[in-house]
Amino acid sequence: MDSSAEEKFRFCIDRSGTFTDIYAEVPGRREGYVMKLLSVDPSNYDDAPIEGIRRILEEFSGERIPRSAKIPTGKIEWIRMGTTVATNALLERKGERIALCVTRGFRDLLQIGNQARPNIFDLKVSKPSNLYEEVMMVTATGMSHLLKGSLGNCASGPDRKCGRLSHRSGFMSRFEGGSEQVNVLFMQSDGGLAPERRFSGHKVVLSGPAGGVVGYSQTLFGLETSKPLIGFDMGGTSTDVSRYDGSYEQVLETQIAGSIIQAPQLDINTVAAAGGSKLKFQFGAFKVGPESVGAHPGPVCYRKGTVIPEYFPSIFCPNEDMPLDYEATRKAFENLAVEINSHRKSQDPSANDMAIEEIALGFVNVANETMCRPIRQLTEMKGHDTKNHALACFGGAGPQHACAMARSLGMSEVLVHRYCGILSAYGMGLADVIEDLQEPYSAVYNTESSAEASRREALLVKQVKEKLMEQGFGEESIRTNSYLNLRYEGTDTAIMPRELTQISTKPVKESSCQIYFSSGWQDTLLYKLENLGYGHVLEGPAVIMNGNSTVIIEKDCKAIITKYGNIKIEINAAPSTVSISEKVADVVQLSIFNHRFMGIAEQMGRRLQRTSISTNIKERLDFSCALFGPDGGLVANAPQCPCAFRSHVYRGHHAEIGGITPGSMPPFSKCIWEEGAAIRAFKLVERGVFQEEGIVQLLQSPCSDELASYKIPGTCQIQDNLSDLHAQVAANQRGISLIKELINQYGLVTVQSYMNHVQKNAEVAVREMLKTVASRVAKENGSCVVEDEDYMDDGSVLHLKLTLDAIKGEATIDFEGTSPEVYGNWNAPEAVTTAAVIYCLRCLVDVDIPLNQGCLAPVKILIPKGSFLSPSDKAAVVGGNVLTSQRVTDVILMAFQACACSQGCMNNLTFGDDTFGYYETIGGGCGAGPTPGMALVVFNVT
Repeated sequence: MDSSAEEKFRFCIDRSGTFTDIYAEVPGRREGYVMKLLSVDPSNYDDAPIEGIRRILEEFSGERIPRSAKIPTGKIEWIRMGTTVATNALLERKGERIALCVTRGFRDLLQIGNQARPNIFDLKVSKPSNLYEEVMMVTATGMSHLLKGSLGNCASGPDRKCGRLSHRSGFMSRFEGGSEQVNVLFMQSDGGLAPERRFSGHKVVLSGPAGGVVGYSQTLFGLETSKPLIGFDMGGTSTDVSRYDGSYEQVLETQIAGSIIQAPQLDINTVAAAGGSKLKFQFGAFKVGPESVGAHPGPVCYRKGTVIPEYFPSIFCPNEDMPLDYEATRKAFENLAVEINSHRKSQDPSANDMAIEEIALGFVNVANETMCRPIRQLTEMKGHDTKNHALACFGGAGPQHACAMARSLGMSEVLVHRYCGILSAYGMGLADVIEDLQEPYSAVYNTESSAEASRREALLVKQVKEKLMEQGFGEESIRTNSYLNLRYEGTDTAIMPRELTQISTKPVKESSCQIYFSSGWQDTLLYKLENLGYGHVLEGPAVIMNGNSTVIIEKDCKAIITKYGNIKIEINAAPSTVSISEKVADVVQLSIFNHRFMGIAEQMGRRLQRTSISTNIKERLDFSCALFGPDGGLVANAPQCPCAFRSHVYRGHHAEIGGITPGSMPPFSKCIWEEGAAIRAFKLVERGVFQEEGIVQLLQSPCSDELASYKIPGTCQIQDNLSDLHAQVAANQRGISLIKELINQYGLVTVQSYMNHVQKNAEVAVREMLKTVASRVAKENGSCVVEDEDYMDDGSVLHLKLTLDAIKGEATIDFEGTSPEVYGNWNAPEAVTTAAVIYCLRCLVDVDIPLNQGCLAPVKILIPKGSFLSPSDKAAVVGGNVLTSQRVTDVILMAFQACACSQGCMNNLTFGDDTFGYYETIGGGCGAGPTPGMALVVFNVT
């Protein structure tokens, strides 16, 4: 770069769902200039990045630039931007028209997909529309003709769809001379940069969050701490979680808006709660998210409808000059307080009213636990202990939650970058411009092949350097790295952290304010980061403002300004205490304990998935982990299917346990021993010893001595069985460890009390739903009694009589009149019907409630003995699990007048031989309900 380039403006821009953050290097300024705009503000501008560039150029160049005019490019060196254009293209299904060219016979392949449902309890089943408009089925010869040009554009559709949207969005057209006169680099999902002409939509779906990962990894790891980092990026719409331990963790596949994107990308996980999440009070508990109010209309305080409003940018109202609306926020909480305190009085007349400050802090605590839960889950899934990390906290809302989050996660160290509020934008200035080339080469490593590999590498290095030099980089600023996949990267590190000089003066406070903590209102000193220097130490409670975010230093925590101008917070993990003196559960702690209990079950599931070996558990996720109370009642179930009610233990589906066919799902079995091992009870671990010999005997010899003449084969995959059983034991051990931690933190009495409280909370939700349904049914039918029936393929009757009580919120589900046990395999143990009932109840509640024993408290289930819903212990039952369960679910939902019947079968496919067995289910579709019926989806997941 020539010297004149140093006098030009540089812009780093992150356009997210709520705010657009801009970091600009301005000629003549030592420090960068920061601007924050609402991403959507149609009354003031139509494009936030363009508006930000216009305002900064106008302010510092002295030239007036009307909003209608094109942006002059003579003083701009480069623009680096994270864009949502590709994500929006997928969400809105806009872009270039696409046709799918596919081998004959596979026209419906993409429409079928993996048949997944994001929420198995949602009766509003929907699938994203296809990216393509039409399908052309071709032979290999036909495909060759297409690729030669007759329909070449169609064949390359997916890339074109998103790849050219930067032009369509109008961004490049807003500059004088268009794309030829301005150097725009787009952030990619893999943490690298690409020039506008090489922009490809499928590579930038995570561009904004990727900038944040680059930002904290390059400025904190190794400079501020040697611990691995967990990135915690809390914005207005969502919160992103990532991890860095010296290298970027990458994945090759993600799913956005129902479309699977296969491209290198940083492993970033999004959770629901964020600064703009909706706050609700439902069924006696606080709820935070998952819905977000976004930027428009935004939260109440945005004047469209944080802690210290006067320090938040005044960017609201038509003139963009008004601060956050403190009074409107207080009024909203006062209205909510009436509802909350009314509920508390109804449960306990002696309960004291909660002040609005208590309520606000309660929502903060619930939000913290909502975000801690996936962090624990994600680190556990990768085999890491959360406690061994430092929390890299950024985003506009993140530093307000830093101390509380770290304390809850057991961390002792928090790092807050000085540009934490715009770190995703700042990180784009640190990112490399990447060009990658690869060439397949297969050979045994020796002297000859090493020389050939080096020759090929030299050619690739030459080519990639030429590409970077074409973009204006000098050869001295280019470095190449060679990996096993022959990936190369070039770099331009224009923004680097600079060290500060340690100062000996005491920190000077800006002012003081009153902040409400768990112990009540406290006088809290407020500091501006720009007035703090290297070596300053601030004891909590304190507030640090840096112009783009608020950092809360809680009591018993200490903030240290580092030599790079960042904030390091040392956490004192004081023990938490919960009062259980009241007769009913605390409305805040009820939500927190629900998250903790569900988190334990989820982490058990992650341990099971990570340590198992079979396809059925590791990939199909056909398992369920659960937590139970001292009375054996279910407290929390983290289901892929709500099947814990069937066995009341952790459950993993072993696809091969012997029997007359591979896969242990014989279509024509008549007796249970034809279906493989049937274990009534066996203690798998005795005094800490895994009883391998005993379980091997049961799995390899499924018939008892009196049935030995039947010669039923045992499992043909005993090693898979043993590995999965070891994984199930490991999952249980993980659950034991986590529940012990919870007991150590809160005490045994408190934990057991809240096990009962979360069950009661689920019961209240189901009762309210039953009251509503009973009133509707009585109005429409003149009675609270409904009878329905369905039929099995042989004509067997599945009869249901549903009796509802609109006063008590109770129901009797009576299957009297159901046909007797059949000489076939669609008999269903009673637990299958129980699981179907709880699944239906959870679907009908239609809000996020814990799936536990409380759901069944208002319900009486009557199953006639000897029917095919309560067969003898010798009856074949494999069809009961995958066929009858569907019919039971259908008839229950039909009686509740919730939706029409589904296909009524899981369509099991099994195949194998003497060495293996494989099992799969194929979704047929669901009936109409709140939405039209839908083909090709898994339904009635029981």
